[in-house]
Amino acid sequence: MRSYLPSLVIISSLLALVVFGASQLNYTWQWGEIPQYLAENEDGTWYRGALIYGLTETVKISSLSLASALLGGLLLAGGRTHLYWSLRIPSEAFFKMVRNTPLLVQLYVTYFIFGPILDLDRFWVAVLSLSAFHAAYLAPIFQSGLDSIPKGQAEAAQSLGLPKLNTYLEILLPQALRVVLPACTNEAVNLIKNSALLSAIAIFELTTEGKDIVADTFMSFEIWLTVGALYLLITIPLSSTAIYLEKRLKS
Repeated sequence: MRSYLPSLVIISSLLALVVFGASQLNYTWQWGEIPQYLAENEDGTWYRGALIYGLTETVKISSLSLASALLGGLLLAGGRTHLYWSLRIPSEAFFKMVRNTPLLVQLYVTYFIFGPILDLDRFWVAVLSLSAFHAAYLAPIFQSGLDSIPKGQAEAAQSLGLPKLNTYLEILLPQALRVVLPACTNEAVNLIKNSALLSAIAIFELTTEGKDIVADTFMSFEIWLTVGALYLLITIPLSSTAIYLEKRLKS
């Protein structure tokens, strides 16, 4: 409970500030309108409201992007440390290009240039952009995990005639994953938060749905507080998992 106390204090302070600001604006709260954007009932059948639909899309895109980013980060880490220039140079070029340009710019480039060329719809443009961006941030994490393993293990595997790929996949990688798991979980949280930028290409994820509802109803305070709470429903368990894994692996 003590570990959550600073977060609770911060959240409570921010909520108090929002309530105070709304009172200064003579804002009329309309919390009674929020349930319809979470779930709707028609003829006895329940349907997802706009915000839950957006949350579902966020989870779907984030899950696919994270799986692709993990694989891409592994491949990029291997390519950057490979002795052959044919792998090292393009891997390093991709790494520097992605790390040194904003995600929003990459999203527009993928949507307006690579999307039409590869015949990708908005959904897969979103997955591709998030995957590439976070793969570049996961690669150094995997590299640090590999660097933490004593070099003697790789040398021993090579002396036994084990191919480099098998050494990487069967000996080095399992040990590295144990070390980098907490950092990867933190990167997953960052990926979910960055998915809010997908509203720029009209992906109907959580932030886009929130913007559309605010434009129609002008319920800025209620909608954005609800959207923030829905993001916290995803990110807090992931953050808690990262903290737990970090403590568990250190013990």
